[in-house]
Amino acid sequence: MTTAETPRLGMGATPHEGGTSFRVWAPHADSVHVTGTFDDWAGENHLLTRSDQGYWSGTVKNAGIGDTYKYRIVNGEQVLWRVDPYVREVTNSVGEGVITDLDFDWGGDDYRTPPWHEMVIYELHVGTFNAVDGELGTFDSAVERLGYLSELGVNTILVMPFGEFAGDISWGYNPAHPFAIESAYGGPAALRRFIMACHEHDIAVLVDVVYNHFGPSDLGLWQFDGWSENAMGGIYFYNDWRANTPWGDSRPDYGRPEVRDYIRDHALMWLEDYHADGLRFDATSYIRNVRGGGNPGDDLPDGWGLLRWLNDEVNARQPWKPTIAEDLRNEWAITEDTSDGGAGFDSQWDAAFVHPIRAALITPEDTHRDMHAVAGAIAHRYHNDIFERVIYTESHDEVANGSARVPEEIWGGQADSLPSRKRSTLGAVITFTSPGIPMIFQGQEFLTPGWFQDTRPLDWSRVESQSGIHQLYRDLFGLRANRDGVTAGLKGQNLDIHHLNQDSKVLAYHRWDQGGAGDSCVILLNLSGVAHREYIIGFPIPGKWHVRLNTDWSGYGSDYDDVGGTEVVIAAEGDADGQRAVATVDIGGWSALLLSQ
Repeated sequence: MTTAETPRLGMGATPHEGGTSFRVWAPHADSVHVTGTFDDWAGENHLLTRSDQGYWSGTVKNAGIGDTYKYRIVNGEQVLWRVDPYVREVTNSVGEGVITDLDFDWGGDDYRTPPWHEMVIYELHVGTFNAVDGELGTFDSAVERLGYLSELGVNTILVMPFGEFAGDISWGYNPAHPFAIESAYGGPAALRRFIMACHEHDIAVLVDVVYNHFGPSDLGLWQFDGWSENAMGGIYFYNDWRANTPWGDSRPDYGRPEVRDYIRDHALMWLEDYHADGLRFDATSYIRNVRGGGNPGDDLPDGWGLLRWLNDEVNARQPWKPTIAEDLRNEWAITEDTSDGGAGFDSQWDAAFVHPIRAALITPEDTHRDMHAVAGAIAHRYHNDIFERVIYTESHDEVANGSARVPEEIWGGQADSLPSRKRSTLGAVITFTSPGIPMIFQGQEFLTPGWFQDTRPLDWSRVESQSGIHQLYRDLFGLRANRDGVTAGLKGQNLDIHHLNQDSKVLAYHRWDQGGAGDSCVILLNLSGVAHREYIIGFPIPGKWHVRLNTDWSGYGSDYDDVGGTEVVIAAEGDADGQRAVATVDIGGWSALLLSQ
């Protein structure tokens, strides 16, 4: 499909020595003026010139950085005052555009995104992550916690959307001005400071982008130049049944070249202008399908084409930066190469992991835990690369929208209880040791109770009050990163689930890269509240196996039992579970062991 020639830096307001150049797409307009504080909002002083493609452009010599502005669009009898679709900064979601300095001294920033197999993700919501003195969190306040995240072991942050949204408080999935940086978070300058500080802490930044819909409220793109059909959204949107989404009739028209360019320019802006390190695409099932399901009659070929094009563009420019889809439909084509007809994403959030694992953790009775479902979730993969999936037990969606944090789901109102602590951290062990890219949600590492609300900041005092749980997460991050050089297998491609006991609720699996000492890891899970003593288990290699993690250690909880606390397990030659060696181990109730040579 051909696309209109709309270079990103040529669109919107571009300040330079001779003033500011403006360029806007308004194909149905009879005239377009730009006006603002530079001409005391005169309205008709600065007429833009129309091209054959419906673009209007011109330069205003006395317009400069910091001036606010709007376009005055005339379409027949309609006189419309519109915020620039490409505006980088606004006074607020219903205010004016701001001419913004596009230059920033990155100080030679040459940070590179971690390889997929090394990535561990921390999902973060700016407004609640680090609120200061009761005020809303900002990019600058988030910087104050980067040392904490680095010490925890985080090497990648996924930031929930921060395009300008309606009001000052939101999850961010209602972009009103997609190119503008949320003013309540500090705007574009604060975002650049945040990303630069993350890189200085060796932390990558993934940006969450929303292309399945825009708005719906405070939406400046709506009927932008006065044209629409069926009382729908106009030039940026479908104007028929394809516009319908669960979030309003505001699905972009993926088949219109100028809209495709708009979305492409938006995606590349984060990676090139702001030095972000990758993208997470929200609800891609609603980009490729009107209803977000599997009915072929609802498929959107334009949406599939857009996703392929965007991924090809990123791969052509900065292939080391991942694109991750939140599709959640177990659709293998999402991570297939575009040359094979797939969408071309590097990875996708895996519903086949999170739902079975959460179900096993929150089920009240041990007898009802389905170990086969747990094994299936651990083993699930797309194609041959295990890192084509992101795995987690908590995300912004999983801990809200009628659900809660895992400890809260285990025992409502008693998130600090023994069952909540032990079973929720079992989920963390499974996440960090299973094939895939592990992710946690902010505050998970200190057992945040309740559910996610964009008005409820994290309670950082829980780092101390839940110091044992916090230490357990630090240890998991270290093991996943192979910090001590003894767990390389957790970053490898290989998995063998060699033991499953539905009655005792014990599961064991072997993870390895090349295999051998410092590489092969054996993980034992006990999803029952009953400790097992001298439990017979197979090991892939005879010899000494060192306990690198025991979640029943009393250092993680003063009321834990220290079952399985021995430092070394001796595996003797023998046949058990189809392995070359056999040993007996002790494992506590609702606990996990990780051993390596």
